[in-house]
Amino acid sequence: MRTERKPTRLDRVFARLDREPERPAHIDVPRMSRHRVVLFGSTLAFYLAIVWAVVITSWLVRLDWQVMFFRPYEQWPELHPFVDYYVVLGQRGPTAVMVAAWLGWRSWRQHTLRPLLALGVSLLLLNATVGAAKYGMGRLGPHYATEVGSNEMWLGGDIFPSGHTANAVVTWGILAYLASTPRARRWLSALSAVTSLGVGMATVYLGTHWLSDVLLGWAAGLLILLALPWFEPLIARAEAWILDRRDRLFARWGRGARRPAGSRTPPAVVVRPLPGREGPAVPDPVPAGRPAARPPVYLAPGPHTTRAERSPVTPAGSRRPPHTERHPRGTTSATRP
Repeated sequence: MRTERKPTRLDRVFARLDREPERPAHIDVPRMSRHRVVLFGSTLAFYLAIVWAVVITSWLVRLDWQVMFFRPYEQWPELHPFVDYYVVLGQRGPTAVMVAAWLGWRSWRQHTLRPLLALGVSLLLLNATVGAAKYGMGRLGPHYATEVGSNEMWLGGDIFPSGHTANAVVTWGILAYLASTPRARRWLSALSAVTSLGVGMATVYLGTHWLSDVLLGWAAGLLILLALPWFEPLIARAEAWILDRRDRLFARWGRGARRPAGSRTPPAVVVRPLPGREGPAVPDPVPAGRPAARPPVYLAPGPHTTRAERSPVTPAGSRRPPHTERHPRGTTSATRP
């Protein structure tokens, strides 16, 4: 009696994945709605307010110094090993690799490049905006502060805003931005907010950033996520161009692959007699890269006569009398190919 193999848990997982649509008929692309525009404007105002509060050395700068003197890493030293590993969730290299791997699998399943292109655009915006702000304002970090109570601005630093915090907001928030359903978007938004909040507080705990750096990093990352719908037409054009180039390349390869395996033309061979010797001809192969030579004209075998011994032939016949006493030079001649 033949029994069927009981499916394992892995088989059920792959069966569920196979039931998913290969190319979704409708992909929910966020648009720049009025609600999103209001959020973008509010976040931008919050961003500018933090920068202004730091520039004028307001109460926010005094709070930065109070937190720095509190030294959280000395108050709770048992958290130091965990925080050292947790802060990696805000580093650009490891997080970009992890998120790109997930979005690459999703692009392959859905036959669309939009997830990877959206990640690339968000990272480019992050490097341009946050990098320009860092080097433009040049604020020094807590470990390199020179004067107690000062804002440490324009002193050649690169700490304001926090790059770890902004990167955590953008890298993990792009998963919520590309979510397929509203429920998944809500859950992923909450998860990315908690993750980025933890990364920002981890940098404050370690003493590598001021508290105002973290606040500005959150605002900088949120501005990039809110502005992504403005770049959706560019992403769509880039995807269409890349897929068109791919189709042309595949079509070119397809024409070369349809040729049968045995359809190669054999190299041409020219037959030449050995020099200074009578005997069979020896084939002379022609290189494959050189065009084949024209075949030689076939000549019937016969006695070889000189031009003086040839009788002129007219329609009426030969006008030279026959000479029986003459013999041709050779009774036999080498056959010509």
